[in-house]
Amino acid sequence: MIYDVAVIGGGPAGLAAAIEAHKKGAKVILIEREARLGGILKQCIHDGFGLVRFGKKLSGPEYAEIFIDEFRKENIEALTLTFVTKIQKTDGGFDISVVNRSGAQTLRSKTLILATGCRERTAKQVSIHGTRPSGVFTAGTAQHFTNLLGELPVKKCVILGSGDIGLIMARRLTLEGAKVLGVYEAKPTPSGLTRNIHQCLHDYGIPLYLSHTVTDVISKNGRVAGVTVQKVDEKRRPIPGTEMHFDCDTLLLSVGLIPENELTRSAGIEIDPRTGGAIVYENMETSASGIFACGNVVHVHDLVDYVSMESERAGLAAAEYLKNGKSDCSSLTINNGTSITYTVPQKIKDLSKPVSVFFRVNRIFEKSAVRVSAGDETLISYPRSHMAPGEMEKITLTPAMLEKAKGHAITISCEEA
Repeated sequence: MIYDVAVIGGGPAGLAAAIEAHKKGAKVILIEREARLGGILKQCIHDGFGLVRFGKKLSGPEYAEIFIDEFRKENIEALTLTFVTKIQKTDGGFDISVVNRSGAQTLRSKTLILATGCRERTAKQVSIHGTRPSGVFTAGTAQHFTNLLGELPVKKCVILGSGDIGLIMARRLTLEGAKVLGVYEAKPTPSGLTRNIHQCLHDYGIPLYLSHTVTDVISKNGRVAGVTVQKVDEKRRPIPGTEMHFDCDTLLLSVGLIPENELTRSAGIEIDPRTGGAIVYENMETSASGIFACGNVVHVHDLVDYVSMESERAGLAAAEYLKNGKSDCSSLTINNGTSITYTVPQKIKDLSKPVSVFFRVNRIFEKSAVRVSAGDETLISYPRSHMAPGEMEKITLTPAMLEKAKGHAITISCEEA
């Protein structure tokens, strides 16, 4: 069982990467821990997917089905209900230790693509005083119960955090007859997309409170019976005297996503502390030669369309690596400037092609400009009418800009116009 490319993860990122590598002539195997391909899209029954990639509104399952159908049409090999336990570098590539219904086995591949996605932060990663009764769980868990299992897990709830999954579930639960008392966000700005705030909260009369957090969970007979919410200051410290109590049976957490980078770290790949994912070049190659990463395991995306496009780039690069091997050319580094939280990619290897750079700002901007500079020279300034931390931004660097930047790091910053 020797392959050219092994893709770990069967969600939208893994499917797109596997298909692209296969089309370029590589012998591909995809490894997925769940029983079905599709990843998180299986439970995302709302629409809004595919607008960038296909120019039409699709639900999550519909979007995934396009790639699953193509994957099967190409007869690409897949192992489902299979867990990767270890990755070991060898002279010829990588040994991948897996466990599935057939037992433990080792696969060999010349290259790897990590597409393991991300997971939600849980109650253990949020500092909330009180007990740990049943009824405290993530918004994604509520989505799984409601959309896949057909069970309504709440009657009256409070949502902590304004991430997109939480916003979407506020609407979903309301449509199913549950009462959502409010969405509370500790930060002064929302975490989710503006369109979700309007379509999921405003359109249904669900209040959003910024600079508020849950400070206590009250239980009765082992179940959530209520929560205490307080306003917080600029350092997110609860302000005495602002307590509000709500009777409810559930606290949903939508407090952020974490790239699933256990395999990334075990492979010795350099991690960017800003994204929590691997540091990558524009072709999605990591610091470990022959290992590529794509999708939410690199950085958390807003739109699955961009996940697919990024992952196709990883699949193409893995196939090219098989032919050309490691490139020893020098690279440019992209640095965070004023008001920028992170950039992806963090490095650029090939200066002869345009490079798309994704980034997030750390506060809300109205009329502003994104400045790209190298040393003391401004390469270009992109005007923007609105930017927010919850919305990923994209700019393109041309070969002419990259050539001018030689010998310097590229810095991306945001300034008021």
